[in-house]
Amino acid sequence: MIVVLLIRGVIGLVLIGLWVYCVLDVITTQRSDVRTLPKLLWLVVVLLLPLAGSLLWLIAGRPRGSRESTAPPAPPRVVNPDDDEEFLRQLRQRAEEQRRAAREQTDRERPERPKASEDQEG
Repeated sequence: MIVVLLIRGVIGLVLIGLWVYCVLDVITTQRSDVRTLPKLLWLVVVLLLPLAGSLLWLIAGRPRGSRESTAPPAPPRVVNPDDDEEFLRQLRQRAEEQRRAAREQTDRERPERPKASEDQEG
């Protein structure tokens, strides 16, 4: 008698675990990946018919294959700026442009001096 109760308890826990898994799976599956029925309808089916709804979800509603499409994209590979040749080239180019602009600015601000040869003649 105790064994029968223990087996029923284990089966009950497994069924509850399956139901919770399926409810969470329906909720977290993207709407575009759900098959057969709309996502909201699947949620209602799984909630109202725990065993049958869970099995139906796993067989007919859950996306086929891997769930890679719903996984977040991998973070971009980080490259140190001093390892990126394109970044360094742009940096050098920008620095040269800034130097050239600064030279032109100081040349415009500086009054022209008379040439040394003209001063000596007069």
